[in-house]
Amino acid sequence: MTEVLANYTADISELKQNPCELIKRAEGQAVAILHHNRPSAYLLPAELYEQMIDILEDYALTQELKKRLNDEEKPITVKLDEL
Repeated sequence: MTEVLANYTADISELKQNPCELIKRAEGQAVAILHHNRPSAYLLPAELYEQMIDILEDYALTQELKKRLNDEEKPITVKLDEL
């Protein structure tokens, strides 16, 4: 069985009828759109999507930072006034 990763669900016909009502009813959370009782998509309010993108960008920057800290190159000291 496929896991549904949302507290709210709707089927495709509900989505077609009134997508704005689905978003309102979910109160800022994701809505799993089901097709034959399996998730086929997730409907996200814009604010939640933006938060997710911010988290992904932060994660990518953290991974790059860890990579650079472990590359064994000697760090360069820089003063803010020199930038």
